[in-house]
Amino acid sequence: MRDSERALRQTIIDLCLEMNRNGINQGTSGNISARHGEAMLLTPSATPYEELTPEMIVSMPLDGDGTNWSGPLTPSTEWRFHRDILRARPDAGAVVHAHPVFATSLAMTRRAIPACHYMIAVFGGTDVRCSGYSRFGTEALSREALAALDGRTGCLLANHGAITIGSDLAKAMWRMVELETLARQYHHSLQLAGGPVILSDAEIAEVLEAFGSYGLQSRDAAALG
Repeated sequence: MRDSERALRQTIIDLCLEMNRNGINQGTSGNISARHGEAMLLTPSATPYEELTPEMIVSMPLDGDGTNWSGPLTPSTEWRFHRDILRARPDAGAVVHAHPVFATSLAMTRRAIPACHYMIAVFGGTDVRCSGYSRFGTEALSREALAALDGRTGCLLANHGAITIGSDLAKAMWRMVELETLARQYHHSLQLAGGPVILSDAEIAEVLEAFGSYGLQSRDAAALG
């Protein structure tokens, strides 16, 4: 294994530990993948993150059917939507899936996050959609996720959790933190009389344009546009 691949595998482990430490995820319910050439590197199934080593990270060809993978442990049960997202989205170098409390609470009500804050624009549009429901690990769930992510870099999964993508692992994890922050803010604003004031499409378009000359845009220009 080359040093660069080992480092990528270790970064996946480090981010799994970070998202649990920060309350973005609980237990082993989340999973992370990264593009590596014509394959993806993916967390294995049902393995405590504290026990992971770089050798335990699964490698799976992006053009395969999921039966051909290498590693001592079986892939995450959500391998299918990781593979399909990386196939369909050339702008995505990494995928983060987690069950953050506020984002998942909204997903349980099948409620999208509207433009209640200008930072919604970091997900590529005027909202963060909530997908339709399908059972975990299924092809149907993968289709639902791809539809909810169309033109977006994050979505909620109905009665399940959330997904974010980025040009690299750091960007994908940054978006998951931003998504949970927005979900928490939106949840709290719904408790106040009148609820949040929603920004217009024109106001969000202005934010997207402003991002074009801001540091957020340096590596993810396509994703933010």
